Amino acid sequence: MSTLNYIVWTVNPEIFSVGSFAVRWYGLLFALGFVVSYIIMDKIFKHEKIKHELLDTLTTYMVIGVVVGARLGHCLFYEPEYYLKHPLEVLMIWKGGLASHGASIGILVALWLFSRKAKKPYMWILDRIVIVVSIAAVFVRTGNLMNSEIYGDATNLPWGFIFTRWGETVPKHPTQLYEALTYLFLFVLLYYIYMKKWPKLNSGYLFGLFLMILFGSRFLIEFIKEPQVEFEKTMVLNMGQLLSIPFIIAGVVIFAYSFKSKKE
Repeated sequence: MSTLNYIVWTVNPEIFSVGSFAVRWYGLLFALGFVVSYIIMDKIFKHEKIKHELLDTLTTYMVIGVVVGARLGHCLFYEPEYYLKHPLEVLMIWKGGLASHGASIGILVALWLFSRKAKKPYMWILDRIVIVVSIAAVFVRTGNLMNSEIYGDATNLPWGFIFTRWGETVPKHPTQLYEALTYLFLFVLLYYIYMKKWPKLNSGYLFGLFLMILFGSRFLIEFIKEPQVEFEKTMVLNMGQLLSIPFIIAGVVIFAYSFKSKKE
């Protein structure tokens, strides 16, 4: 339901439920992100004539890295005091609480382990995985929208959303959509560059570009996003921004270095 001034967002986060069991939009979109990523990565592997078995191994490492990293990231970065008192609840992922920065760290660790097992250069896999991570992030942020979570401050813009699930009565920035559209653009850009320039790409070029655009956009969007936890209300830069800074710096360094590195 919409008017000229705002959009009333009344979507139920559950698709259907049977007793205490419920299928949620977030879970479905999260899973679809992995499925679409697998399909695209399969095309990349076929394009470079790489054994399909490696893709299955990579997928396993990625799933574990994303889930474990995202959960630990939320618990350690946003609510450490609570989870130190209730450590068993760290395992209760179904209760919510996943952090994208934690997922990023989890992915980096998982891919490092994968590169050792597959005997592939670490930067080789990073340059390719960021393509599918970008599209997977689109699904995750769309899931956040279906959950009516991680939205922004009040706005007078005509595309402002009133998230009625949380009792909101004024339009807010749909920051989930801002991020989703940014990540969609990033996916198209990275995939286009890969298909256009492979095999002449410099090592680290795509990975550095990914870090700069994704975390740079995340840093800017955080300025209009409501605090996720209480302690952020007194911070000049919130936790999401502070965690983004090292990734942005790393992206600039890696991107600059890629022009001096050897082509693959």
